[in-house]
Amino acid sequence: MLIGDVARRSGVSARMLRHYESLGLVRPTGRSEAGYREYSSEDIRRIFHIESLRSLGLSLREVGLALDDPGFTPSGLVDDLIRQTRERIAAETELLTRLRRIDAAEPAGWEDVLRTVALLQALGSESAGKRQRAALSSAEEGPVPVEALAEAALSETDPNVAGALRWALARSGDTGLPLLAEGLGSPVAEVRRRAVQSIAEIPGGAATALLRQALTNSDVVVRRSAALALGTRGVADAVPTLIDMIVEGVNDVDAADALSALASDPASTDQIATGLVGRLVRGDVEASARRRLTQALADIPGTTTSRALADLSNDEDRAVALTATYLLTLRNPR
Repeated sequence: MLIGDVARRSGVSARMLRHYESLGLVRPTGRSEAGYREYSSEDIRRIFHIESLRSLGLSLREVGLALDDPGFTPSGLVDDLIRQTRERIAAETELLTRLRRIDAAEPAGWEDVLRTVALLQALGSESAGKRQRAALSSAEEGPVPVEALAEAALSETDPNVAGALRWALARSGDTGLPLLAEGLGSPVAEVRRRAVQSIAEIPGGAATALLRQALTNSDVVVRRSAALALGTRGVADAVPTLIDMIVEGVNDVDAADALSALASDPASTDQIATGLVGRLVRGDVEASARRRLTQALADIPGTTTSRALADLSNDEDRAVALTATYLLTLRNPR
């Protein structure tokens, strides 16, 4: 078979076939009377073998070794190809992610593109200072790659940088919420906690809805962070978790402050007072928790609270009784 026929049947160009011949990979077994190359069925089979090995990513040199060296073993080479392919995929994935973020920032021109690239590089710096400066400057540098900010916030371990990233996310609106919502479901506890902290600083109904969902999260730290944030937003759904925090003595002062803020809404006052009193009368609550619950009644208005404090002023726990008596004098000054 002449070279033109081989090229048509194999899909390998005549030029490439000549290149293979120059490298000694495949040589036509004969020549026609006119001097044209003639390929046998074995030659054609070898051409297909060459193309098959090239499709795996082997270089032409490696193809030659694989076909001609009787002692050649593929296992080591295949392992190398797997490693190289993974590295290439990782690099291509990183490039794709960067391009998507640049596109999402909707750059108006090449200056915006270059500015965004510089920001992305700074966010990935090993220097905490550079990362912090990048986060703080992002709101003033034109189009912001919000996905990059959200991803950085979920992975940042430096508290100062993390605070700057949360601030930048809050400035950019709620477009980073979908990625932060994914963070709430992460198997990594620190990622879940960074997610809820970031969501807590983003205003608006969408963020509030996510915080409501976080109240049922399996991670107790996430639930507590969500409750504190919801308390400042006037969402009464947080009341049970806030009371639990007071009982457990975890951020109990902040939880009491959040309940006080919620109690400014008359619709929530009775729920808060009833919840606190209900925990006080339970027999399984430790003395220290009862004292914290009594103190939390201080800024809760209403008759339910007043009656509870009157009863507690005669409590057998002297610290509880004294606290209740003092709070009653503040509520009913003579």
